[in-house]
Amino acid sequence: MSATEDTSRSAAVAPAVVAGVARQRAVVGVLSLSGVVVALQQTLVVPILPDFAVALDVPSTTASWLVTATLLTGAVATPLVGRMADMYGKRAMMLLCLTVMTVGAVISALSSSFEGVVVGRVFQGFAVALLPVGISLMRDVLPPDRLGVGVALMSGALGIGGMFGMPMAGVIHASLSWHWLFWVTAAVGVVMLVLLLWVVPESPVKSGGRFDQVGALLLSVSLTGLLLAVSKGGEWGWTSPTILGLVGIGLLTLAMWVPYELRVPQPLVDLRTTTLRPVLVSNICAVLLGFAMFLSAYTATQHLQAPVESGFGHGLSEAASGLAMLPGGVAMLVLVPLSARMTARWGARTTLFAGAVVIAAGYLLRVLAESTVTVITVSAAVISGGVALTMAAMPVLITEAAPRDQTASANSVNGLMRSVGTSSASAVGAAVLASSTLTVAGVTVPTLSAFHTMYLIGAGTSIAAAVIAVAVPMRSRA
Repeated sequence: MSATEDTSRSAAVAPAVVAGVARQRAVVGVLSLSGVVVALQQTLVVPILPDFAVALDVPSTTASWLVTATLLTGAVATPLVGRMADMYGKRAMMLLCLTVMTVGAVISALSSSFEGVVVGRVFQGFAVALLPVGISLMRDVLPPDRLGVGVALMSGALGIGGMFGMPMAGVIHASLSWHWLFWVTAAVGVVMLVLLLWVVPESPVKSGGRFDQVGALLLSVSLTGLLLAVSKGGEWGWTSPTILGLVGIGLLTLAMWVPYELRVPQPLVDLRTTTLRPVLVSNICAVLLGFAMFLSAYTATQHLQAPVESGFGHGLSEAASGLAMLPGGVAMLVLVPLSARMTARWGARTTLFAGAVVIAAGYLLRVLAESTVTVITVSAAVISGGVALTMAAMPVLITEAAPRDQTASANSVNGLMRSVGTSSASAVGAAVLASSTLTVAGVTVPTLSAFHTMYLIGAGTSIAAAVIAVAVPMRSRA
């Protein structure tokens, strides 16, 4: 059966629409909060990684596993959870992911060893699947006129939570201890479990069938190999036998997975759906914009924390540089409703294009204007505003194009593509910033030209996404 036929068949499935405006708003609110949960578990440890290295008595390079472990787990779990959500129930899989995340947070909070904290962080990675599954659930339980706003709010919540999570981490760590970062995450997880059970109904749209275990195994091995190589290539050496071996295993299993998925009757990922033009373009843009999104905070905080003696740094603390990112969270909060209105009036393609252009403008501002705290803060807010527009547009493009009983899987693949972009940004950022450094007061920091190179790369990837967005066909309107 062709993807077009699948779309027609699934469009005939009548979703259970939540009755009442108040109840619909409650459903949107609860599902949007799950986006904040995803952001919190991803960002709470990032600003204080150096402190984790000291507290757990490990090198700073080893401490980075607290981020890498969650990223790898999220990337591998997202497409698997998305497929099971389509098969067995979207709310059921969200509850499962929240439970696993909460257990992981408790494990990390109770641990005093580095290994124990990493194990907990692995479990917390399952929270990444909440966003694509929640967006797909909205399609099944909300009326069409509420869907655009709901998707925009939930997508924007991810960025909003990330912006507020960084300064929150500094405050919690300074006032209490690093253990409380995980206790807060666990408490939020418990609250979300209660709210999901109380407010959000289960979707009646289920594809059924058998889970593709072979496809899941091949994809998991491929993603683990490739993403681990990208994440650790700079640290272990891009030409080291370990990295080359990981790349080889990843590419080999990927080459086995693609023809297998095209042949199996009930694949883990319907690759024919991913070739639908809006889905394909959204996934390509997810890689590029995920790259640009991560690069902004990654470079801005380092630029602000660089010593004043460097001539371009401002010597801000981790907490102060995190607070400088707060206007970005406010910008996302303001622009999320606007993105929904733009999409409703002009289509998701226009919103995606506009967001990518805004991100590029934010990066160019950092290059062309003097590198003051105000300029860096404003540019980060501009970039965050563009991210709010793009992250609200991509799920709409996918939801409109994918068959109803494959929306969780299709959105999960889009989330995976965004993870590929952020992983690549981390690797590229580390390599570029390390390529040009200077030593100031015994501290080695990147040069201003290295930061400018990163900003130009961010602008370039955003412009590429804007150009590619033009390839999305406009939605026909009555």
